[in-house]
Amino acid sequence: MLLERKQATRAAPVWLAAGTLTLLFAYHGRWSIPAAAWIFAIFLLRFTRTSRVLPGVLGVWLAYAVGGTFSMVEFGLPVAGLLYVLVLIGGSVLVVPYLLDRLLVPRLRSGLLASLVFPTAMVGAEYILSMASPLGTVLNSLAATQHQNLPLIQLAAVTGPYGVSFLLAWFATTVLLVAERGRTAWAAAGIYGAVLALVLAGGMIRIAAFAPDAPTVRVAAVSPSAAVNARLDALRHRYGSARALADGDPATVRPVFDEISADLLATTEREATAGAKIVVWPEAGAPVRAADRPALIRRIADVARRTGTYVEAGLVTLTADAPYFARNQAVLVDPQGSAVWTYDKAHPVPGMDRIAPGDGRVPTVATPYGLLANAICFDADFPDLMRQRAGVDLMLVPSNDWAQAGRAHTEKAALRAVENGYSLIRSDNHGVSGAFDPLGRSVGSTDYFTTDRQAMVVSVPTRGLRTPYTAIGDVFAWLCLTGLAALAAVAYREVGQR
Repeated sequence: MLLERKQATRAAPVWLAAGTLTLLFAYHGRWSIPAAAWIFAIFLLRFTRTSRVLPGVLGVWLAYAVGGTFSMVEFGLPVAGLLYVLVLIGGSVLVVPYLLDRLLVPRLRSGLLASLVFPTAMVGAEYILSMASPLGTVLNSLAATQHQNLPLIQLAAVTGPYGVSFLLAWFATTVLLVAERGRTAWAAAGIYGAVLALVLAGGMIRIAAFAPDAPTVRVAAVSPSAAVNARLDALRHRYGSARALADGDPATVRPVFDEISADLLATTEREATAGAKIVVWPEAGAPVRAADRPALIRRIADVARRTGTYVEAGLVTLTADAPYFARNQAVLVDPQGSAVWTYDKAHPVPGMDRIAPGDGRVPTVATPYGLLANAICFDADFPDLMRQRAGVDLMLVPSNDWAQAGRAHTEKAALRAVENGYSLIRSDNHGVSGAFDPLGRSVGSTDYFTTDRQAMVVSVPTRGLRTPYTAIGDVFAWLCLTGLAALAAVAYREVGQR
């Protein structure tokens, strides 16, 4: 027994190295590998279980710190500042499930119960981060890595993203259970296999039996041309801040702003004439001074009336209001020329978005093409915000990314479509625009960096699917937290009985 313990201790660095390496590709980013999300925790858990508590926890923390640093590099972000600090804090929270596994599993006689400690704790950590962290789920959701595994992610229609993360984490502990307890663990492994098979079969049935059969509507997601965007970028670089732009010489600033608006309006009219009934601009697609904003809305309304089109206009409105001097807004104009809503982005990206945040109330409007709703870019990384209005058929998400982040950020949005049963249109400036149907299936995408002018045209159902998740919310996450507390109680009761 002593020899086996020494051998396990000597192998611990190998487990840590393997876990750290696979962790780099486990969370959804530019270089993610879906299989890595299933296996990285096997190595890290093996490391903590064969190490003393403190060295084990510190080793896993280091692995997540390396992973967080890698994510920043992967997304082309500086490894410094508030955003990096938040990434490290998020990684620290995700270490807690490993600590609880190390403390509780040796105390549990039942292999099945022991295998549930880590997945329930991981769901709890992800849920807490989604509710409390200003980063939402953008970097910490295991479920997002599986966006192409359509049968699996149908589970999100019931449990939100947390059920998918639970299954991935449970796979790791089940593999370890078999490796550590041998034949006595086969029953528990069989239960996991049966649950996974049931989920996959249910997902395939849902895709086959509940595919939307409603009439479709043609939607266009457009962005300014690369040449016009370049002139705007040069202007922003010259002035350096929203306040400077707001106070800038109108003779210099207004012509560039007007060129952007004219470009978007011309593209909107072109796509509407070609048959689009809804046209979505990107996040902050058209910058405008507060004094000029009414005139711009009138120009948008004129195009909407003449073409009979709903226009979702992404605007950045420059104001005199300290401390931000800017509002990141989406305005929906209907075919009668009325501004149906003005929505302010609720979740600014920490350290990047210098804007006044909105109240996070998702607006809706009934149209001939279903119930429309709206959020902006980073808002879609907060599951609770994206499900607050039941019955939505089409979610419009004006967005603005950059080359390293655009594709992964758009792919993550597939889960929101499944969770809430709506089609989702993500119109992304400086990124990849994408559209998903209520089953999370991609129905189109366009890469801003492969064309002079981005215009994604798709047809999506006018009626969504009603999902249990929109009705029950995060019940599964709370059940996991409750189950974790119960497992802890059982573990310490069994210690007392020995």
